[in-house]
Amino acid sequence: MKGIVLAGGSGTRLAPSTNGVNKHLLNVYDKPMIYYPLSVLMLGGIRDIMIISTPEEIPRFQEMLGDGSAFGLTLHYKGQSDPNGIPEAFVLAEDFIGYDDVTLILGDNIFYGQGFTTLFRRALANHRNATIFGIRVKDPERFGVVEFDENQKVVSLEEKPEDPKSDFAAAGLYIYDYRAVQIAKKLSYSSRGETEITDLNKEYLKGNQLDVQLLGRGFAWMDAGTHESLFEASEFVKITQQRQGFKIACLEEIAYYMGYLSKNALYKKGEGMKKTDYGQYLMEIANRKHTEQYWETIDKNPILELVQNE
Repeated sequence: MKGIVLAGGSGTRLAPSTNGVNKHLLNVYDKPMIYYPLSVLMLGGIRDIMIISTPEEIPRFQEMLGDGSAFGLTLHYKGQSDPNGIPEAFVLAEDFIGYDDVTLILGDNIFYGQGFTTLFRRALANHRNATIFGIRVKDPERFGVVEFDENQKVVSLEEKPEDPKSDFAAAGLYIYDYRAVQIAKKLSYSSRGETEITDLNKEYLKGNQLDVQLLGRGFAWMDAGTHESLFEASEFVKITQQRQGFKIACLEEIAYYMGYLSKNALYKKGEGMKKTDYGQYLMEIANRKHTEQYWETIDKNPILELVQNE
């Protein structure tokens, strides 16, 4: 399974903050926005990841994340000159995807909820052709709406309908087989001047090959693409972290519990940022004396800690 983080676009909804920087490099509370989608792919066990952004911003992502080895990942970068729609990501990543399945997540989307990792990994394991994620929203007319049957097979998809057939929106997380590349190439441009991810999903739906994984009560899905939503996301992360004592989307912590990063390497990472709460947190994780006992509280499976807190 390959992973793609789509972190392009002009970020006009966040101007003037994005006049000189890509929005995905802005902070959501105590870490860059790009950390949040990357953490989702990591928790799913996806390590071979391509970040797609504007050509001028690629060097900034490379400076921040490098080749990914610091997090146990292999990162690739690809420039997207114009924001021609989400499906274009598959065309740009054609050589990278090859004949593998691929998971794409939008770079400004944040997912949180107890059991999310288990749910996401189950979706990856059971994936056949195409899987999207649906979450209940109070204003479905603002989103792409998913109608589904009792077996979670998609019945219909509508983009911002006046009379929604369900109150479940399609979140910015998608799993496809390699055919997504060829399907994306054949899509026509919409009235917005872009290819639409809904149209790609409809092609799978025509063949009865589109499943939906529902995110139920207790899950939070945020799109940090406006000043208001960015502030709300930051407040959510701040309050949740302060009350639970765990950090959301801490890439180094995830890498450590996944076995990609040694305790010594984790400590040195934290030591390099020891004047910050983030660095002190990494040092505290590395200094835990009773890691085995700690893991026992989460069914002796270290990744389940992250399931409960991501």
